[in-house]
Amino acid sequence: MASERNWTDLLHSSTKLLEQAAPSAQFPPLQRNLDQLEALSKKLKARTLRTEAPSQSIAATRLLAREGLNAEQLARDLKSFELKTTFDDVFPAEATTVEEYLQQVHEMAIVSAIQEAQKDNIKSFNDHMMKVMEEDWQKEKRDFLQSLSRIATLPRTNMTDASAVGTLPGQVASVASSHQVSSGPSGMEIVPLANNKPIIEKKASAYGEVVKNLNNSRERGLPFKPATAFKSAYETLGPEASGGKSVNMQKIWHLIQTLIGEDSTIQRGVSRKMSLIIGARRHLEWGHEKYIMDTIQSHPAQAALGGAVGNLQRVRAFLRIRLRDYGVLDFDAGDARRQPPVDTTWQQIYFCLRTGYYEEARNVALSSRASQQFAHLLTEWINTGGMVPAEIGAAASEECEKMLRMGDRVGRASYDKKKLLLYAIISGSRRHIDRLLRDSPTLFNTIEDFLWFKLSAVRDYPSGASSSVVLNDLVPYSLDDLQVYLNKFEPSYYTKNGKDPLVYPYVLLLSIQLLPAILHLSKEARDEGYDIDAAHISIVLADHGVLSEGSGAGQKVGVMDAYAEVSSIIRQYGSAYLRHGNLSMALEYYAQAAAAVGGGHLSWVGRGNVDQQRQRNSMLMQLLTELLLRDGGIYLLLGPRGTGEEGELGRFLTDYRERQQFLLEAARQCEEAGLYDKSIEIQKRIGAFSLALNTINKCLSEAICALSRGRLDGESRMAGLIHSGNEILETYKYYPEVSPQERENVMEQQTVLRQLEAILTVHKLARIGNHVDALREVAKLPFLPLDPRAPNVNADVLQNLSPYVQACVPDLLKVALTCLDTVADSDGSLRSMRAKIAQFLANNMNMNWPRDLYEKVARSL
Repeated sequence: MASERNWTDLLHSSTKLLEQAAPSAQFPPLQRNLDQLEALSKKLKARTLRTEAPSQSIAATRLLAREGLNAEQLARDLKSFELKTTFDDVFPAEATTVEEYLQQVHEMAIVSAIQEAQKDNIKSFNDHMMKVMEEDWQKEKRDFLQSLSRIATLPRTNMTDASAVGTLPGQVASVASSHQVSSGPSGMEIVPLANNKPIIEKKASAYGEVVKNLNNSRERGLPFKPATAFKSAYETLGPEASGGKSVNMQKIWHLIQTLIGEDSTIQRGVSRKMSLIIGARRHLEWGHEKYIMDTIQSHPAQAALGGAVGNLQRVRAFLRIRLRDYGVLDFDAGDARRQPPVDTTWQQIYFCLRTGYYEEARNVALSSRASQQFAHLLTEWINTGGMVPAEIGAAASEECEKMLRMGDRVGRASYDKKKLLLYAIISGSRRHIDRLLRDSPTLFNTIEDFLWFKLSAVRDYPSGASSSVVLNDLVPYSLDDLQVYLNKFEPSYYTKNGKDPLVYPYVLLLSIQLLPAILHLSKEARDEGYDIDAAHISIVLADHGVLSEGSGAGQKVGVMDAYAEVSSIIRQYGSAYLRHGNLSMALEYYAQAAAAVGGGHLSWVGRGNVDQQRQRNSMLMQLLTELLLRDGGIYLLLGPRGTGEEGELGRFLTDYRERQQFLLEAARQCEEAGLYDKSIEIQKRIGAFSLALNTINKCLSEAICALSRGRLDGESRMAGLIHSGNEILETYKYYPEVSPQERENVMEQQTVLRQLEAILTVHKLARIGNHVDALREVAKLPFLPLDPRAPNVNADVLQNLSPYVQACVPDLLKVALTCLDTVADSDGSLRSMRAKIAQFLANNMNMNWPRDLYEKVARSL
């Protein structure tokens, strides 16, 4: 309006001047309109065209020469002038209105933005194509190596090469996915492909060293952070183990590290479940901090970070990039007289919290007039770890109600919803959270942002406190609510049909569904060996004793059931080492399997509850016995001598009596399994000489009976048994502590051994045809009344014999009768021996001896 008034005044003044001007005879007045003026100006301009330049240039040179000036020098000086771009050159002032000028500025800004976006797109496209090319090359290389290694997939027999004992073959990658593990070595196995073997073996070897260090630290009572150690071990594998997926095992190990609080101090006054939730939230905040730094590095000009390195400065630099289309931001507004800047108070608070900068978020809330009321609520939320008092939650809920009643105003910017989001987090109200997500389904761009919001709003009230909150019409958002929502979707939804396989277990771990995450990973039998990671994640979570909090909604299993599940996974993984002869590594994993059911690291110091300690001891005895029964197990557990002081058994059973009881039970199991040599060795180690001799006598009696039935392969076996018995008797003489009862038992077993030796001598003489000497030996037997020169004895001597000797008597009588049939009776002694045998047989009719023995005696008489 002011410009129109100025033009009107100017026109009025010019009209008055024209009326006041006196007409001149020399210059008559001329009336011209605008069109005529334009035509005349173009005519004047046409006279200065370049076609007339030569004549004008000559006239100008003549004029300069008349004044004493050099035209050529002037031309050279003009060439040295520097031409600078002016505002009019960039924005030609051809517009006659402000609207046209702003339109030109707007078009230039659009063009520059398009050019910058095009440059970023070209860079992103080139990076993507390079990544795809690299993945294709890796795939082609794997396929080529696989085609070269076809011969390696042929089955071969199990080899016991010492070089293969120290490493875990690629077959371990599928150990956790099998439900039944064979206790014996398989006769045939598939050799892993050459391209898979290094990664799986390197991972197994690196993890195995960590397990050794973990067990050693727990035995000595030293502090140890297993998740940190496993994460470092995984990082040593190099980039080929991680791949190019959005979620890799390095990211999962960091999540587990923060879940159990190994990288920070656990906040006091919160439950174990809440501490897990806080750990998951911190992991997401760590990831968002990396995202902010990457964004700033990608757009340094827009970020305008300068030399500032503070956390709040980083968040503001990120907001400059994120909100670049909204105008000048409040923290960048230097001149208050310009248009009002964009208020980013709630944006700053949200992104400070999202990135884990809690102190900066509180300072922003205190410094802004718009968030003064929110600052007190935020301080309580930070100090209590999210478990705000009921009155704080009610106040935040009331503020949410006000905002929801007001509704969205027309033209309101989308980032204003951050205020409602922050109040909903403080309130922890299920109703407000569901309403916010229902009204703004696109509020979160990534699942990490969504889960952070949910985890920040989760409450873990005790039963009494939660009921009081519900009575106040404020139903808290619980962890079960989050788990039920996430479990509505199939695993393929998260993994994009298997293209990103670790996303689903990652989501399960973030929602504190620990056991389902382990079970899912243990079934992922891929080239990367995710089942190997599952076994070691089980070790970490069981060691910290947090599995009881992470069974997952809808999968309510008992505490011991959860620990039994992971213990089974660890045990199956260790049994793969056992099948390949690596007993020392199998022992390390068996120790962790037993510790898992015993309460984790508490079981190593005996601080678990009674039921857990009983479960641990039972499994430990079972697993140690399994190792003891293997070839080389006695030397590994007991050492070269003694009962385990010099072996690995002393690590787990420090008490001498406890070790003796365990070894006695192990020896009994060995005997039941037919492993008599191991049983004898164990009994000899613990000083149970009478038991060892009893086992020898049993085996010797069975071997003598088999020899009499025609088996010719037992002679070396019997010689070895007699030699072992004599060694035990020799060791017994010098043993320092022998009880009177044990001494008496040893003497009884020694008598039995000598009786069996005498019977064996008769059999040997008869087999080589020396029947006369065999009959002489029979007559000398002091425990049988068969000496023809001795008087008849009616006493029941057979009942006083050992059962092992009694079992050999029928065959001995048969041999004696056979020898009597082949030797001539010159003095009647042989007839007397026949009578003795018949009398002995008649006195023991109740023994139910073989029928052919009675028939043989009848024929002999």
